[in-house]
Amino acid sequence: MRKNTSFSALLLLFALLLLWQLGAMGMDAAYILPSPVQVLVRLWQLRVPLFTAHLPATLLCTGIGLVISIVLGLLLAVLMDISPTAEKMLYPVIIASQTIPTTALAPLFVLWFGYTIWSKVLVTILITFFPIAITVFDGFRSVHTDMADLLQTFGAGEKEIFFKLKVPAALPYFFSAIKMAIPLSIIGAAIGEWLGAQAGLGYFSRRMMTQLDGAGVFAPIVLLSIVAMAAVGIVSWLERKIIHWRGDL
Repeated sequence: MRKNTSFSALLLLFALLLLWQLGAMGMDAAYILPSPVQVLVRLWQLRVPLFTAHLPATLLCTGIGLVISIVLGLLLAVLMDISPTAEKMLYPVIIASQTIPTTALAPLFVLWFGYTIWSKVLVTILITFFPIAITVFDGFRSVHTDMADLLQTFGAGEKEIFFKLKVPAALPYFFSAIKMAIPLSIIGAAIGEWLGAQAGLGYFSRRMMTQLDGAGVFAPIVLLSIVAMAAVGIVSWLERKIIHWRGDL
């Protein structure tokens, strides 16, 4: 089943690339819509600055922001699970944080922290902590009350119920949240770099746009997509290894 799914995904990807290639050939304006071949050629030509300077800068920003988001999201999820009062206080605030346009806050972060890495990290955290906190909290809440009551009848306390029942139940939700957060963290880092940075793939893409280099704009975007897919693939592999009781993975 998994092999058939992979083949179907590759077939769809090939069809989309072919459609992109035909559209670019029909438009014949590489500065607006370069073809996939032109993007790959440009990616190879720019491999030295992309892989030695800008990709490491984006990955560092993404990694720091993602780690902080995971810790913050887990803490908020646990706090809301153990305290109904905290849930009533924090849940609306978490929701409200996602209604603020990121492009409006990113310039403020640059004003506060300058062109340092922390202005981009804050954008990443703002985007990624939400799915982690809410999804893991839903995982805790997915535990059936009768199962918790059964453990209590056998003398289990709140600590045992949390670690032996709620944590295993929330693990699939946690991995789903991480797989959602990885692309979002990369997008957050790229947005921060686009609006104000001295290095990074988002910064490089904006610089190529000022030069009307369409293939140069797309090259770091394609690289970001490849990195995101690879990272999600690694997380999916870890999920299959850790949550071995789920036969559908």
